[in-house]
Amino acid sequence: MSLNWVHSAHHTAVIESIVLGNGGLRHQETLRALLAAGASPNLKDRNGVTPLQLAQARGYTEMVLMLKNAGAF
Repeated sequence: MSLNWVHSAHHTAVIESIVLGNGGLRHQETLRALLAAGASPNLKDRNGVTPLQLAQARGYTEMVLMLKNAGAF
């Protein structure tokens, strides 16, 4: 399966690492591993919201930095 696969809720693994967690270390490590493996930091959800916007809205500072470092916009 592709790292950028989009399931029926229109979420990628990157998006799920943000929205299904609390921004803590385990979810940060998951996001870090996904980005290191080449997952896109810019695929949007069905509402057109980017992973960066999702992390910013939740106040996940560490995830925001990871996404920006991976080229998220």
